[in-house]
Parts: sequence; structure tokens; C-alpha cells
Amino acid sequence: MAGSVVEKIREKLHWNILDSYILKKFLGSVVYSIILLMTIIIVVDISENLQRFLDNNAPMSAVITGYYLNFIPYFVNLFIPLFTFISVIWFTSKLSANNEIVAILNGGVSFYRMLLPYFTGAVIVAVCALILANFVVPKTNMGMYKFKETYMEHTSLAKINIHIKNSDNSYIYIERWTKAEKTGYQFTYEVLDEQSIAYKLSAQRIVYNDDTQNWTLFGGTERRIVDGQEIFSTFVQKDTVFNMRPSDLNQDAFISETMTTPELNRFIKEEKAKGSTLIDQYIIEQQRRLANPFGILIMTFFAVSVSSRKTRRGVGVHIFIGMGLAFSFVFFQQISTVFSVQGNMPPGLGTWIPNLMCLVLCAILLRSTPK
Repeated sequence: MAGSVVEKIREKLHWNILDSYILKKFLGSVVYSIILLMTIIIVVDISENLQRFLDNNAPMSAVITGYYLNFIPYFVNLFIPLFTFISVIWFTSKLSANNEIVAILNGGVSFYRMLLPYFTGAVIVAVCALILANFVVPKTNMGMYKFKETYMEHTSLAKINIHIKNSDNSYIYIERWTKAEKTGYQFTYEVLDEQSIAYKLSAQRIVYNDDTQNWTLFGGTERRIVDGQEIFSTFVQKDTVFNMRPSDLNQDAFISETMTTPELNRFIKEEKAKGSTLIDQYIIEQQRRLANPFGILIMTFFAVSVSSRKTRRGVGVHIFIGMGLAFSFVFFQQISTVFSVQGNMPPGLGTWIPNLMCLVLCAILLRSTPK
């Protein structure tokens, strides 16, 4: 059944031996580059972390299964547009150097028809990347996080300036929160009415009690408006409950990387309702899972437009130019992400801008490529 469907698709696309040849070159080069570059990355990481593994008595089995088997999918997903770009640059430059592209064009195949197997290969890699980014990597990230917590002395820093929407008309602010002690400092709880603050509770320190599952406030003040009159009081210690738990305060941007996309979508909706200060970073992670696979398509045609031109200086020139462009893309991607978090740029737009700019540049290069 599957074979007949494939045959029908091949007939409809007029797929031929040449297309299969280019597609095999494409996929083989991608797999080879991933294996080669990941081997280099793993060797570098081992040299940096070997002493930490030994100092923390991490078993070899845990290092392999708990760290590196989770480490590999993360970096493959992170750099797969770069891996694809380098692969296409490499084998297309060799085709050009051997006059194979000239022979294809002279044989009556148009340049844009020649791009069909490239597009097919890019779609296959992009679909794999989509599955990897949205479902596989979040699970492996969680495994890697647990390993670091256990064996790599992973410590969490105190979080500052936390804002939480407790209900439709109440808000909580904590200046500093320490995860280990479950303690917050400079706490404020406000309830708003239509015109002003109807109730305000402040404390120098707030502590969560695991046994009673409530909060204890120390050294605080309480202010409420009753019939237009302000009632003000102070207290040394006060027990109360809020619509929040320590898990709400312990969250950081990394938590979004441990959720599958359906889980992340629900989580973002909940965090928007709470007024989380990390919502921009969660949206960036959500959009990155789509932008990265889409970038594979762009980088494929980008690489073809650069490497299909034959030069007397050989394959090395194409690789040098391609590497420069690829690393410029990665650098600009990081810069735009920073602007999305720190600046006024919408978080979703910041993730897609590098792809859109490369798409425009790719279109210009493809039009100017000798055909």
C-alpha cells in the first residue's frame, strides 16, 4: 500500500534517477555532518566536564544514559539548520566542481526543477526536526536537568522581582525569592476595586510551611478601606493562604524547554492569566520550535544558491563563504532573541526575523544564480 502511494507521488512529480541521486547525497551528507560535528561537540564537552563528573562520583552508566543520550538530541535540534547548510554547501560544491550541475542544466533540466530533490530532502529533515523539537527534546531536557541536579552541583540563584496575578483583582509581588529556604523578602499583596487599592498586605519576609501548606508572614503591615475609612494595623507574625505555591515561584525560563508543545501551549495560557514576568521567554521557546525547522528550508536554498556557482578556487571558497553566512545567521538569531526579551520587540517576531531576512537574501541569490 505504502509502495503504491510512493509510486503515484513519483509519477506525479516526474521523479527520476537524477532526483534520487541528489536526494541520497542530501540526506547522506546531513547524517554525516551531524555525526561528525556532534562527535567534536561531545569530545569538547567531555574535556570540560570530566573533572566535575569525577568530583561528584557520577557513575559511567548515568553519564552515558542520563547526560549524553539527552545531550545529543538537544544540540542536534539547536544546530540542525547549520548542519543542513554545511551539508548542502559541501555536496553541491562538489557537484559544481565536477561539472555535474553544468551537465544537468545542459541536459534540458531547468535550474528550478533541479531544486525539487533539495526541497524534498529539506522537507524530510524539517519534519524530523519538528518532531524532535516539539516532542523528543523536551523529554530529554528533563532527563539532562535531573542529571545536573544530582551530579553536577546545579544550584539555583535567588529570583528577583516576581509578579503574580493571584486572582482577577488581586496581585502579589516578591522582591527576592530563595528556592532552598522557600522564603521570600519584601512581600506585597494587593486587592483592587474599581477605583483604588481596597486592601494591601505587606511583609518583610514570607515563608511557606510544608506541613500546614500555608504561608507565614513576618514583620508586616495591613491596610484596608472600609466605608471610605482607612484601617491600618501592624503584626509581628501572621499565618494566611494565597492562591500560589512555591512551584509558581521556582519557575525559570528553562521549565518551558522541558514541556512538549501541547503542554507548553496550556502552560503559556495559564501563565498569561497569572501575569508571569517570564511569559516572553516562554513564547520565544514556543516560536523557536517552529522557526528552527522552517529555517532548514531557507538554509537549504541559501546553500544551493551559494555553492552551485563554479569557481576556479574550488570547494574551499564555497565552504568558507557558507560557514561565514551560517554563523552570521546563528549570531543574529541570538541577538534578535535578546532584543525580544530585553527590548520592546514582540517575542514571536524576534524569533522569526533572522529567518525572514535570510529568506529575502536567499530569494535575491537564487534569482542571480547562473542557470
